[in-house]
Amino acid sequence: MQAAVQTRRSPWIILLVLCLGFFMILLDLTIVNVAIPSIIDGLHAGLDEILWVLNAYILVYAVLLITAGRLGDKYGAKRLFLIGLAVFSLASIGCSLAQSPSQLILARIVQGIGGAILTPQTLSILTNIFPPNRRGAAFGVWGGVAGVASVTGPTLGGFLVTNFSWQAVFWVNVPVGIVAFILGVWLLPGIRLGRDQDLDPVGVLLASGSLFALVFGLIEGQRYHWGTFTDALSFDAAGSHWGLFSIPSLFVASVILFVLFILWDRGREDPLVPLSLFKDRNFAIGNALAAIVFFGMMGLFLPLTIFLQSVLGFSALKAGLTFAPMSLTSMVIAPIAGRATDRFGGKYILLAGLTCFSVGMGLVIWVSSLGAGQFTFLPPLILAGVGLGCTFAPMTTVTMRRIDPRLAGAASGLLNSNRQLGGAFGSAIVGAILQNRLASELVSQAQVQASNVPPAFRSQFVQGFAKAANGALEVGRGQSGVALPANLPVQVRSRILQLGHDVFAQAYLNAMRPALAVAIAVLVFGALLTTGIVRRKKAALQSVREAAPAVS
Repeated sequence: MQAAVQTRRSPWIILLVLCLGFFMILLDLTIVNVAIPSIIDGLHAGLDEILWVLNAYILVYAVLLITAGRLGDKYGAKRLFLIGLAVFSLASIGCSLAQSPSQLILARIVQGIGGAILTPQTLSILTNIFPPNRRGAAFGVWGGVAGVASVTGPTLGGFLVTNFSWQAVFWVNVPVGIVAFILGVWLLPGIRLGRDQDLDPVGVLLASGSLFALVFGLIEGQRYHWGTFTDALSFDAAGSHWGLFSIPSLFVASVILFVLFILWDRGREDPLVPLSLFKDRNFAIGNALAAIVFFGMMGLFLPLTIFLQSVLGFSALKAGLTFAPMSLTSMVIAPIAGRATDRFGGKYILLAGLTCFSVGMGLVIWVSSLGAGQFTFLPPLILAGVGLGCTFAPMTTVTMRRIDPRLAGAASGLLNSNRQLGGAFGSAIVGAILQNRLASELVSQAQVQASNVPPAFRSQFVQGFAKAANGALEVGRGQSGVALPANLPVQVRSRILQLGHDVFAQAYLNAMRPALAVAIAVLVFGALLTTGIVRRKKAALQSVREAAPAVS
């Protein structure tokens, strides 16, 4: 393994500059989550569209991370870092100017491109400028940035949405991007971190197509009832309606493209994904854990954000402050966990972290009710914050500690790609479960409340929710699912609207619980997976044994 690259400036100064750019990426993600109900209202977006606002960014980001890591090896990490900053900042302006869900999704795609170019350069540079015995502390600070962004994002986002508009949550990226760009030009080392790498457009297309087909199917499956989304080339057989352009066909295409990608990549001298990296068990487990942790985070936070604002009626600022104790705790714990990882290894710290995160979020489900207040969630979220703080730094250190610095770009891109793929799967799968359960619960709860509706409007009341259940669900503040005639008496209108809100609130609570339970189950599996990590002393002994025959 090569020694750390010597730089004229302190590596800690370089770390702070890299973290500022990384902070902007994470800040945008957390701010957007808090602003979701306001975006739904402002752009009249359905839940399936709002999932694409999140997942279009995550999908593009995840797909391009590996390629961007290779580009950093070829053209220099500093250059790619600065290009990513510029693209992301300009795309943030485009997001703030969007007038429709489709325009916002397009701008988010460009944001994803900028974020993908920037992110792998951070870990790649850190892996090269810090020696192995100090990387845990560095990664602890890097992981702590997630906590800082989590604190700042919901709170700042809530303030901006409450006092200005949802567009302001994208404008805030612009000054951060400008400052990070200036500091990057001045302070970052202009080093090239590996040998030249040939680009692989065929591999990129195969991987992109596979991932797009899979995530599109997960997000849009409920909308098209897991069947065809166009009548072209469709037919009836075995009592069902089948078609070439259908959700099941997308899943099949995704598997085929993925197999073709693996076969193509293995046959190349310079593969896009160096499979030799996975010979290190800790690297393989670390990548799996990265996907699992982000699956849990994205799968948990989206339904909870909607619940706090659309069901409990919290303002965006109050919802952000509700999450703040978890994020603040994570920010404090992460650097401590990083230093402890350098000293003791990360295996059992990771096990404790994932366990605390799982238990904390399980308690969130347990205390959730229609009468819950801001402080109802305080103890569970603090416990979850301890878990997150004990997760990021050890996970990154365990994964990247033994990586050859010449492969740091590819390894960093792969790790970050798996993190974001996990997030995409989490939000898509949990979102699909949420939509499915909500569609059923809306009709069920409407039938329960129909007896309280004036007889002349009972049928319309139930049909209104049945229509909402069969279409693109809207879950912004004030959602009722009922289309009321304009000439209704004021008292009757008020009564029906209140009953409609009661139906939606109870239906959403009932639908949220099983959706969150899926994310928690995945996190529990991740905690069990940490038992397979090879501890540092055993890994060092294994390396000596592997090297002995070569020396002989």
